Amino acid sequence: MGKGGSHGEGEKEQNMAAWLMGINTLKIQPFELPPLGPHDVRVRMKAVGICGSDVHYLKTLRCADFVVKEPMVIGHECAGIIEEVGSQVKSLLPGDRVALEPGISCWRCNLCKDGRYNLCPEMKFFATPPVHGSLANQVTDSSLMFPKYLIMSPGQVVHPADLCFKLPENVSLEEGAMCEPLSVGLHACRRASTGPETTALIMGAGPIGLVTMLAARAFGAPRIVIVDVHDYRLSVAKQLGADNIVKVSTNMQIGKGAKVPLLNILCHRKCSIHGNFQLEVDIVGVFRYKNTWPLCLEFLSSGKIDVKPLITHRFGFSQEEVEEAFETSARGGNAIKVMFNLGGGKSLQEPKAREATIQQASKALKLKPLRCCAL
Repeated sequence: MGKGGSHGEGEKEQNMAAWLMGINTLKIQPFELPPLGPHDVRVRMKAVGICGSDVHYLKTLRCADFVVKEPMVIGHECAGIIEEVGSQVKSLLPGDRVALEPGISCWRCNLCKDGRYNLCPEMKFFATPPVHGSLANQVTDSSLMFPKYLIMSPGQVVHPADLCFKLPENVSLEEGAMCEPLSVGLHACRRASTGPETTALIMGAGPIGLVTMLAARAFGAPRIVIVDVHDYRLSVAKQLGADNIVKVSTNMQIGKGAKVPLLNILCHRKCSIHGNFQLEVDIVGVFRYKNTWPLCLEFLSSGKIDVKPLITHRFGFSQEEVEEAFETSARGGNAIKVMFNLGGGKSLQEPKAREATIQQASKALKLKPLRCCAL
């Protein structure tokens, strides 16, 4: 299966990951990490979210034109703690809490050189066939020359250090994992030139629609209207600050002069654009994101964006919990973002409370307080 692709047993403590074995079949099995390159870091996964694409793969073994043809580790929305760094890594240290950008581009093609690395034809993206994801105990950002597999588990992954972003002290690991879906919303707002004079209409109040709403507000949009067919999700949008919510049918009309960023169109469907020329409607494509993690962390740290209310369900990393978590996400209903807590519980959610506990314990023992970022 290539570098990092073996799911055989090793001599050391086994790194376990959630493998997609077939339709509706997930199994926790060993995952052998690739070697740590000089510019790589090894990360122990602590928080991993379930994306709609993960559910597509589970239910159909495909998402748009990406088809699962062999067992694959699932997951790409992730954050964790650095366990080991490569010899040339200067920006990170063991113990640092980081959010991982899950796509490794070639950095050699014209698109990469032009800064549009999200469109790189050689992109290796977590949990996008044939690349493994991050629902695992540990992950290593493999060297850019051999970036075939990434994994999602309470285990570890190996990943390029340049794609691991240190979390501010007041940003939790769960919020770090939410940088991935939030990045989609930020990139959409950038593509749509969202600003203080923008009235934003967001079609869909699922996880991506909601983070796009939060991003639009952070970019200064004074009025945000969000539409959906589900009452519950519209109520969540209203609670999160939507100015107007509208329950709609499938027959919608776009007004003159609109700018419409199309994102997350993953299934094959017909889209008529007849008449848009007369209306001067600008249609802008959005594919993943680029250069968004620093801005995500700035918005989260400053409080300008709060993603915590979107995390509605949490699970551990047993076989039973992994299956239940994916079924919960697939059912929808009142589930917005389903999150795996890989060995941490509340410590993944409440960095300030964790630090206060450490300070109190140190004071009681008459010890000099130390900052702790582990677990």
